[in-house]
Amino acid sequence: MKILFTTALAILLLGTMTTTAQTEEDKSKLTELKASKEEVISSEKRLLKKEVEEINERLENNMITASEADALKKAAAERHALNIENKLAIVENKMELVERNGGDGDDESFDIGITFNKKFTGINFDDDNEDNRQYDRRTTSDLVFAVGLNNVIIDGQSLDDSPYKIGGSRFAELGIAWKTRVFKNTNWLRIKYGFSFQFNGLKPTDNRQFVATGNQTVLETYPIDLDKSKFRMDNLVIPIHFEFGPSKKIVKDNYFRYNTHRQVKVGVGGYAGLNLRTLQKLKFSEDGHDIKEKSSGGYNTNNFIYGVSAYIGWHGVAVYAKYDLNTIFKDNPVEQRNVSLGLRFDMD
Repeated sequence: MKILFTTALAILLLGTMTTTAQTEEDKSKLTELKASKEEVISSEKRLLKKEVEEINERLENNMITASEADALKKAAAERHALNIENKLAIVENKMELVERNGGDGDDESFDIGITFNKKFTGINFDDDNEDNRQYDRRTTSDLVFAVGLNNVIIDGQSLDDSPYKIGGSRFAELGIAWKTRVFKNTNWLRIKYGFSFQFNGLKPTDNRQFVATGNQTVLETYPIDLDKSKFRMDNLVIPIHFEFGPSKKIVKDNYFRYNTHRQVKVGVGGYAGLNLRTLQKLKFSEDGHDIKEKSSGGYNTNNFIYGVSAYIGWHGVAVYAKYDLNTIFKDNPVEQRNVSLGLRFDMD
């Protein structure tokens, strides 16, 4: 009998301790929920203040009228007021569940999106109304790729008499470009700048190759029939263009953008850089064997590259032309300058 009484007393005491512990836990959660109500109001007020500041900035920059600004402010105030009302209702319902059922107020499947956070002693909501996008992004970046025909402008000589194959001489360009809007409130003028690798190839006619004779480089006939004779200059340049053209303005509640897709674009500018490598490739057959010869350097080419370039296009494709103002070879009596014409793709 004594043992039964002792056991019953122990169970009663344990149950009392457990109930007390649960009560303290419930009180703690209720305190956190009450504090979260203040955080809900403060958070929505901060968001509303930020949105009103952005609307005022657009008004000051003459992007919207005063009546439009007032309408946007009114809509923002109504939206955030409803947000507060809905979120407080969630918190109050959760408090009632805790008071009635204890613990979390319900089973784990009842997820109303409330996360207790000791750092903020409040509530953390996944707020879809807060747009983290930058309000005005004046600079964007593009991948640039260009390809086309390459040749040389020679003093006193037309392209019809060029010593290089018109169709066989080609160029390619690959680089990164950044585009920055010049003026704050209009996008009709942009600066496009970056860096590019240029590959300018020339294929001599009449079975010839380049040969360095002292300080000069000349074309000489090769003693064996050539299957291929190709001369290539690899350059690293920094291009800068002024880009003109219309754009479509897209205005949202918390940001705006100028869109140049499907618009005509005109770019005028130039480039400057360094010649990284000069390479000549020869391919021929001898005694039944295919032979390839490669030689680089030693062709008296200019190391400093600079020129002018321009493009006109629509959407992401443009007709592209560039012309080296520097001569290809340093001391040749007849000046030769590289010229290219092709298509340019700016893939933003």
